[in-house]
Amino acid sequence: MHPLLRFTLDLFDPPPQKAPEPGSARPRAKPSQPLVPPANPAALPASRPVSGVEFVHPRATRQVHLDGVLVAYALVRGKRRTIGMVVGPDGLGVRAPRWTTLNEIDAALQSKAQWIVRKLRQTQEHHTQQLQTRIEWRDGAQFPYLGGTVQLHLDSGHRFVGAGAQLDDAPFPALEGATSPSPGAAVRLLRVALPPTASAAQIRDAVQAWLMRQALDLFAQRLAHFGPLLQVQHKRLALSSAGTRWGSARSDGSIRLNWRLMHFALPVIDYVVAHELSHLRVMNHSPLFWDTVCGVVPDYAQQRRALKTELAPEW
Repeated sequence: MHPLLRFTLDLFDPPPQKAPEPGSARPRAKPSQPLVPPANPAALPASRPVSGVEFVHPRATRQVHLDGVLVAYALVRGKRRTIGMVVGPDGLGVRAPRWTTLNEIDAALQSKAQWIVRKLRQTQEHHTQQLQTRIEWRDGAQFPYLGGTVQLHLDSGHRFVGAGAQLDDAPFPALEGATSPSPGAAVRLLRVALPPTASAAQIRDAVQAWLMRQALDLFAQRLAHFGPLLQVQHKRLALSSAGTRWGSARSDGSIRLNWRLMHFALPVIDYVVAHELSHLRVMNHSPLFWDTVCGVVPDYAQQRRALKTELAPEW
């Protein structure tokens, strides 16, 4: 899985505690409990939350009940001044200073219990959806391309001038045996110069090479379009395969764009291109930066939502 979602929160200080009333006991957060190695569901204590829901990090070292849910998390101590929480594809990871007590870590977790459980569930749902979008690399397979759908056809009789694949211009009826259809979307045929006996890995690599070539050409065109509008000039374009970022920009004018953006419609790609070019003027995400993006992509908020909600297929 390519982890396209990663949620991060830093807690700079433990939440302040009120002084106890005279004669009352100081409230204490429910302590987290060490896991019995190895960290796996079978090693957890017999007691379970009412909901029966569990989130277990593969490298979990401690566990805690958060908002009625048992969460086993990976705790790492290091040279830092804050308690950091990260919810990723593996689950909850916690980083804390070496001097921080377990009670302080537990209090920080309890203070953000609802946020943690909500993000764990969102990440789990996202992972399930990504598994459902995984492409089965064979003749007749389909994948999204620039807002439409491309269907593969292995055609060993052509070399396509050394390009390895060629996209037909006109949409066509879905072929027999097609997988992962996209109802209502225009379907185009991608002829791949491979024999019917080609392995899934060979098909995937050939399609990825073709898709990356298309990405370089299209991204260069869109950069050339938006650069003058923003009065900036990028110095270098490179493709990225990052799992969590769609693009990046450096102050030296270097732009990196994820080739998987080719799975999205052109307005979404334009938003990412304009976003990164705008960083050549404003190297932060201040209101001035978003005003800059809005100047060339007025509906950037809509395209940003699409980028977050629509799923690129699992490669």
